[in-house]
Amino acid sequence: MPAITQRLDDWLRSLGTFDGLTRTLVLLCAFATLTAVLLNFLLAQKAAAVKRERRSVVATGTMLGFFAGYYCLLRFRIGAVDFLPGPIEPVAAVVGLALLVAGTCVNILGRIALGGNWGDHIRIYQDHGLITRGVYRLLRHPLYASLIWMFCGAALVFQNWLALLANLGLFLPAMYYRARQEEVALTVEFPAYAAYRRTTGMFFPKLWKRK
Repeated sequence: MPAITQRLDDWLRSLGTFDGLTRTLVLLCAFATLTAVLLNFLLAQKAAAVKRERRSVVATGTMLGFFAGYYCLLRFRIGAVDFLPGPIEPVAAVVGLALLVAGTCVNILGRIALGGNWGDHIRIYQDHGLITRGVYRLLRHPLYASLIWMFCGAALVFQNWLALLANLGLFLPAMYYRARQEEVALTVEFPAYAAYRRTTGMFFPKLWKRK
Protein backbone atom coordinates (compact mmCIF):
# COMPACT_ATOMS: atom_id res chain seq x y z
CA MET A 1 0.00 0.00 0.00
CA PRO A 2 2.74 2.57 0.79
CA ALA A 3 4.22 1.95 -2.69
CA ILE A 4 0.83 2.51 -4.33
CA THR A 5 0.27 5.65 -2.28
CA GLN A 6 3.70 6.95 -3.27
CA ARG A 7 3.03 6.31 -6.94
CA LEU A 8 -0.33 8.06 -6.73
CA ASP A 9 1.30 11.01 -5.00
CA ASP A 10 4.03 11.18 -7.67
CA TRP A 11 1.40 11.08 -10.41
CA LEU A 12 -0.65 13.87 -8.84
CA ARG A 13 2.46 16.03 -8.54
CA SER A 14 3.36 15.31 -12.17
CA LEU A 15 0.07 16.86 -13.27
CA GLY A 16 1.56 20.21 -12.31
CA THR A 17 4.18 19.83 -15.07
CA PHE A 18 3.66 20.01 -18.83
CA ASP A 19 5.34 16.64 -19.36
CA GLY A 20 3.24 14.93 -16.70
CA LEU A 21 -0.01 16.42 -17.97
CA THR A 22 0.90 15.46 -21.54
CA ARG A 23 1.59 11.83 -20.64
CA THR A 24 -1.64 11.61 -18.66
CA LEU A 25 -3.70 12.94 -21.58
CA VAL A 26 -2.02 10.49 -23.97
CA LEU A 27 -2.83 7.62 -21.60
CA LEU A 28 -6.46 8.71 -21.21
CA CYS A 29 -6.93 9.01 -24.98
CA ALA A 30 -5.49 5.53 -25.56
CA PHE A 31 -7.60 4.04 -22.77
CA ALA A 32 -10.81 5.68 -24.04
CA THR A 33 -10.24 4.47 -27.60
CA LEU A 34 -9.38 0.90 -26.60
CA THR A 35 -12.44 0.80 -24.33
CA ALA A 36 -14.62 1.94 -27.23
CA VAL A 37 -13.19 -0.86 -29.41
CA LEU A 38 -13.96 -3.41 -26.69
CA LEU A 39 -17.54 -2.15 -26.43
CA ASN A 40 -17.92 -2.52 -30.20
CA PHE A 41 -16.91 -6.16 -29.93
CA LEU A 42 -19.32 -6.80 -27.07
CA LEU A 43 -22.23 -5.11 -28.84
CA ALA A 44 -21.41 -6.81 -32.14
CA GLN A 45 -22.27 -10.15 -30.53
CA LYS A 46 -25.89 -8.98 -30.51
CA ALA A 47 -25.83 -7.62 -34.03
CA ALA A 48 -28.49 -8.43 -36.61
CA ALA A 49 -28.05 -11.25 -39.11
CA VAL A 50 -25.26 -10.76 -41.62
CA LYS A 51 -26.42 -10.32 -45.22
CA ARG A 52 -22.97 -10.30 -46.83
CA GLU A 53 -19.47 -10.57 -45.42
CA ARG A 54 -15.95 -10.23 -46.78
CA ARG A 55 -13.03 -10.97 -44.53
CA SER A 56 -10.14 -8.53 -44.65
CA VAL A 57 -6.51 -8.82 -43.61
CA VAL A 58 -6.92 -5.31 -42.19
CA ALA A 59 -9.11 -5.91 -39.14
CA THR A 60 -9.09 -5.15 -35.43
CA GLY A 61 -6.49 -7.84 -34.71
CA THR A 62 -3.93 -6.44 -37.14
CA MET A 63 -4.71 -2.89 -36.01
CA LEU A 64 -4.05 -3.86 -32.40
CA GLY A 65 -0.82 -5.52 -33.53
CA PHE A 66 0.26 -2.24 -35.09
CA PHE A 67 -0.75 -0.41 -31.93
CA ALA A 68 1.44 -2.74 -29.84
CA GLY A 69 4.43 -2.16 -32.13
CA TYR A 70 3.77 1.58 -32.18
CA TYR A 71 3.60 1.65 -28.38
CA CYS A 72 6.98 -0.09 -28.18
CA LEU A 73 8.51 2.57 -30.42
CA LEU A 74 7.30 5.28 -28.07
CA ARG A 75 7.89 3.40 -24.80
CA PHE A 76 11.47 2.43 -25.57
CA ARG A 77 12.23 5.58 -27.57
CA ILE A 78 13.10 3.63 -30.70
CA GLY A 79 13.46 6.29 -33.37
CA ALA A 80 13.05 9.13 -30.90
CA VAL A 81 15.19 12.15 -31.74
CA ASP A 82 15.05 15.82 -30.87
CA PHE A 83 14.23 16.80 -34.45
CA LEU A 84 12.57 20.09 -33.51
CA PRO A 85 14.31 23.25 -32.29
CA GLY A 86 13.73 24.16 -28.65
CA PRO A 87 11.10 26.91 -29.14
CA ILE A 88 9.09 24.77 -31.59
CA GLU A 89 9.07 21.63 -29.43
CA PRO A 90 6.29 22.70 -27.02
CA VAL A 91 4.23 23.99 -29.95
CA ALA A 92 4.54 20.60 -31.67
CA ALA A 93 3.54 18.89 -28.42
CA VAL A 94 0.42 21.06 -28.15
CA VAL A 95 -0.47 20.33 -31.80
CA GLY A 96 0.11 16.64 -31.14
CA LEU A 97 -2.13 16.70 -28.07
CA ALA A 98 -4.83 18.50 -30.06
CA LEU A 99 -4.69 15.75 -32.70
CA LEU A 100 -4.88 13.08 -30.00
CA VAL A 101 -7.86 14.62 -28.23
CA ALA A 102 -9.67 15.43 -31.48
CA GLY A 103 -9.01 11.93 -32.77
CA THR A 104 -10.32 10.35 -29.60
CA CYS A 105 -13.52 12.40 -29.71
CA VAL A 106 -14.11 11.70 -33.41
CA ASN A 107 -13.44 7.98 -32.89
CA ILE A 108 -15.93 7.66 -30.07
CA LEU A 109 -18.56 9.82 -31.79
CA GLY A 110 -18.10 7.81 -34.97
CA ARG A 111 -18.66 4.52 -33.15
CA ILE A 112 -21.80 5.92 -31.51
CA ALA A 113 -23.18 7.09 -34.87
CA LEU A 114 -22.28 3.79 -36.54
CA GLY A 115 -24.07 1.78 -33.87
CA GLY A 116 -24.92 -1.76 -34.91
CA ASN A 117 -23.43 -1.27 -38.38
CA TRP A 118 -19.92 -1.82 -37.01
CA GLY A 119 -18.11 -5.00 -37.96
CA ASP A 120 -14.63 -6.38 -37.41
CA HIS A 121 -14.64 -7.47 -41.05
CA ILE A 122 -16.54 -6.00 -43.99
CA ARG A 123 -20.18 -6.78 -43.29
CA ILE A 124 -23.54 -5.73 -44.63
CA TYR A 125 -26.30 -6.59 -42.16
CA GLN A 126 -29.92 -7.37 -42.93
CA ASP A 127 -30.96 -4.08 -41.32
CA HIS A 128 -27.89 -2.15 -42.44
CA GLY A 129 -28.35 1.57 -42.95
CA LEU A 130 -26.29 4.23 -44.70
CA ILE A 131 -24.92 6.48 -41.94
CA THR A 132 -24.38 10.10 -42.96
CA ARG A 133 -25.18 11.84 -39.67
CA GLY A 134 -22.88 13.16 -36.95
CA VAL A 135 -19.18 13.01 -37.80
CA TYR A 136 -20.12 11.03 -40.92
CA ARG A 137 -21.33 14.32 -42.38
CA LEU A 138 -17.68 15.40 -42.50
CA LEU A 139 -15.81 12.11 -42.96
CA ARG A 140 -16.65 8.86 -44.72
CA HIS A 141 -14.36 6.89 -42.41
CA PRO A 142 -14.08 8.75 -39.08
CA LEU A 143 -12.89 5.68 -37.17
CA TYR A 144 -9.87 5.16 -39.43
CA ALA A 145 -9.22 8.88 -39.85
CA SER A 146 -9.20 9.46 -36.10
CA LEU A 147 -6.63 6.72 -35.53
CA ILE A 148 -4.36 8.22 -38.19
CA TRP A 149 -4.64 11.62 -36.49
CA MET A 150 -3.92 10.11 -33.09
CA PHE A 151 -0.81 8.27 -34.27
CA CYS A 152 0.47 11.46 -35.90
CA GLY A 153 -0.23 13.37 -32.72
CA ALA A 154 1.64 10.90 -30.51
CA ALA A 155 4.65 11.02 -32.86
CA LEU A 156 4.74 14.80 -32.48
CA VAL A 157 4.33 14.68 -28.72
CA PHE A 158 7.17 12.20 -28.27
CA GLN A 159 9.26 13.47 -31.21
CA ASN A 160 9.57 10.05 -32.77
CA TRP A 161 10.39 10.00 -36.46
CA LEU A 162 10.09 6.23 -36.74
CA ALA A 163 6.60 6.30 -35.22
CA LEU A 164 5.57 9.00 -37.68
CA LEU A 165 6.95 7.02 -40.64
CA ALA A 166 5.24 3.84 -39.40
CA ASN A 167 1.93 5.68 -39.29
CA LEU A 168 2.24 7.31 -42.69
CA GLY A 169 4.02 4.45 -44.43
CA LEU A 170 2.18 1.45 -42.97
CA PHE A 171 -0.96 2.35 -41.07
CA LEU A 172 -2.37 4.99 -43.42
CA PRO A 173 -2.06 2.77 -46.55
CA ALA A 174 -3.65 -0.11 -44.61
CA MET A 175 -6.56 2.10 -43.60
CA TYR A 176 -6.96 3.30 -47.18
CA TYR A 177 -7.03 -0.32 -48.40
CA ARG A 178 -9.67 -1.28 -45.83
CA ALA A 179 -11.73 1.84 -46.51
CA ARG A 180 -11.80 1.16 -50.24
CA GLN A 181 -12.92 -2.42 -49.60
CA GLU A 182 -15.80 -1.12 -47.50
CA GLU A 183 -16.75 1.46 -50.10
CA VAL A 184 -17.08 -1.19 -52.79
CA ALA A 185 -19.58 -3.08 -50.60
CA LEU A 186 -21.47 0.07 -49.62
CA THR A 187 -21.73 1.27 -53.23
CA VAL A 188 -23.32 -2.03 -54.23
CA GLU A 189 -25.76 -1.94 -51.31
CA PHE A 190 -26.68 1.76 -51.34
CA PRO A 191 -27.12 3.66 -54.64
CA ALA A 192 -26.91 6.94 -52.69
CA TYR A 193 -23.38 6.15 -51.52
CA ALA A 194 -21.79 7.39 -54.77
CA ALA A 195 -23.16 10.91 -54.22
CA TYR A 196 -22.20 10.81 -50.54
CA ARG A 197 -18.67 9.80 -51.50
CA ARG A 198 -18.33 12.72 -53.92
CA THR A 199 -19.25 15.30 -51.30
CA THR A 200 -17.56 13.85 -48.21
CA GLY A 201 -13.85 13.42 -47.49
CA MET A 202 -12.33 10.04 -46.69
CA PHE A 203 -9.92 10.88 -43.86
CA PHE A 204 -10.11 14.69 -43.86
CA PRO A 205 -13.09 17.00 -44.37
CA LYS A 206 -13.40 18.33 -47.92
CA LEU A 207 -12.76 22.05 -48.23
CA TRP A 208 -14.79 22.09 -51.42
CA LYS A 209 -17.34 19.63 -52.71
CA ARG A 210 -17.88 18.29 -56.19
CA LYS A 211 -21.40 18.33 -57.54
